[in-house]
Amino acid sequence: MTDARTPPPQVWPTLRATDARALIRFLVDAFGFREVVVHGEGDRVDHAQLAWPLGGGIMLGSAGRGENDPWALEPGSFGAYVVADDVDALYERAVAAGADIHRKPYDTDYGSRDFLARDPEGNRWSFGTYRGEPA
Repeated sequence: MTDARTPPPQVWPTLRATDARALIRFLVDAFGFREVVVHGEGDRVDHAQLAWPLGGGIMLGSAGRGENDPWALEPGSFGAYVVADDVDALYERAVAAGADIHRKPYDTDYGSRDFLARDPEGNRWSFGTYRGEPA
């Protein structure tokens, strides 16, 4: 987590969704993201920010905002690796929320415990304990 001495994350993965409001609810319920802000009217989401409990987060919005959209990403084309402390508990939460599981929790040869899932839009999510090598 960040505090007053730690700057917020400066890399924000982004995605577009056919039903952004439903995807936000799913990411909160199934994976444990926290809704920070959602801007838009009705079903349209112009900008949303979701925080991850261990730090960082994602930004997303509704797809189909016209040919002048400078960030016209295809819904379902996103993929991310997300660090989690308790992969098995997160897996159970995701299953209970109806996540499309592509691989149950498993141990990697580099010491991580991971599982793979897709959200209702088709985006790929890999959750694991591997925190990366020190920079």
